[in-house]
Amino acid sequence: MSLQDYAKLLRARWLTVLVTTIIGVLAAVSITLFTTPLYKASTGLFVSTTSSGSVAEIYQGNLFSQQRVLSYTQLIMGENLAQRTIDKLNLDMTPDSLQARVKASARSDTVLIDVDVVDESPVRARDIANALSDEFVVMIHDLETPTGGGLPDSRVVVEQRASVPDEPVTPRTALNIVLGLTVGLILGIGLAILRGLLDNTVKSRETIEEITGASLVGSIPYDKERRKEAAITFDSDNSPIAEEFRKLRTNLQFLAVDNPPRVIVVTSSMPAEGKTTTAINIALALAESEHDVVLVGGDMRRPKLEDYLGLIEEVGFSTVLAGRASLDDTLQQTRFPRLTVLASGAIPPNPSELLGSLAAKKVLNDLRAKFDYVVIDSSPLLAVTDGAILAACADGVLVVARFGATKREHLAQAVGSLDDVGARLLGAVFTMTPVRGGGSYSYYGTYGEKQAPRPVPPVDSTAATPSLHRSVIIPEPAANGCERVEPSSP
Repeated sequence: MSLQDYAKLLRARWLTVLVTTIIGVLAAVSITLFTTPLYKASTGLFVSTTSSGSVAEIYQGNLFSQQRVLSYTQLIMGENLAQRTIDKLNLDMTPDSLQARVKASARSDTVLIDVDVVDESPVRARDIANALSDEFVVMIHDLETPTGGGLPDSRVVVEQRASVPDEPVTPRTALNIVLGLTVGLILGIGLAILRGLLDNTVKSRETIEEITGASLVGSIPYDKERRKEAAITFDSDNSPIAEEFRKLRTNLQFLAVDNPPRVIVVTSSMPAEGKTTTAINIALALAESEHDVVLVGGDMRRPKLEDYLGLIEEVGFSTVLAGRASLDDTLQQTRFPRLTVLASGAIPPNPSELLGSLAAKKVLNDLRAKFDYVVIDSSPLLAVTDGAILAACADGVLVVARFGATKREHLAQAVGSLDDVGARLLGAVFTMTPVRGGGSYSYYGTYGEKQAPRPVPPVDSTAATPSLHRSVIIPEPAANGCERVEPSSP
């Protein structure tokens, strides 16, 4: 992957980076709040030796003191001095616990020792540091004094006494927050890249065209209003999603200028990918361009057209195939001009057998003769075989893939099932793509606001509207047994 690919991946996964960074900062704040404050008090000790006034002896005494300093630091942090300090201050703690609070360090090439004591109480930290230093002076005097008496070989002087510290040394709030922010940001970037590398969903034009072997004919942006109302009112809607469906309609009409598809199956690999909403609005977009369109509910297992368009559920495609009603009696008019719907009808026990019957082929041919376009909302291809059966008798298939949800292997299997029945794949449609400001979608919204609503001619339901595709009907037997009727030029 190039740097540009990583940049795109991070831009797409920005929420992961943000959430992980916030978690890192909150963790740092929590640690800071729940950490007991510790105060540090420090003293300074000076080590010297007993020597005469000659230069050589003074030099040797300094070297002796420097060698003694390293040993003295260990004695300061030892158990003996800790016990003496506890006894002097009557502290309620063990020598081990006090040792853990004391740190002694020698300054390089000097005879100075720094003693640091940390404690929850600033006053007690000062008292322990001063008492510890005083006791160490006494202890060194006892250790360095010869057995027979006389002057000690070296002595220790408290050069700097401890004072009450004003602020705690831990927790370090600013440092903790910076560390939390840094760690959270690094983890967020790493997690975003890992998720991107492991993500096997379809998210780009290149990927979907490579898998399907067909062009991307539509990219439908996410619109939360479609959850409330699936159908778009095209005569007054110039929103980004409406413009994308108009682009999709144009692409369909130019896929084959001499032989444009008229019976179109809309399907997907899996459920919940926006297939039915796409089929409804493709039909409405075609109807907007003054074509008579019939929308067929080819999903007889989980029909949704009736709910989305407010249709009668009891009669439809299944009742016609079962011979319980005629085609003309089951066609339902909608509130949208030029759009007729053949609902799915009652759910049959054998949808695949019904859709693969000669009666189904005859119904589709009859609809082809009555309308300019037949748009079929079919079942998902990987769930059941219904969609592939309908695709075999159609002029072409549009396969729907949901952005960031449809898996690559599922889409490849769906295309393979279409190839197995010899169906013609017209193209792929992206649904629920993210909307980004400043892009083409924003342009559509701005441009559409300046357009006047398209006038809708009055519709006379009793009068027959001439169709551009009805002057000549030439039946041609298809290889799969379905009768296909080629449109004539207007």
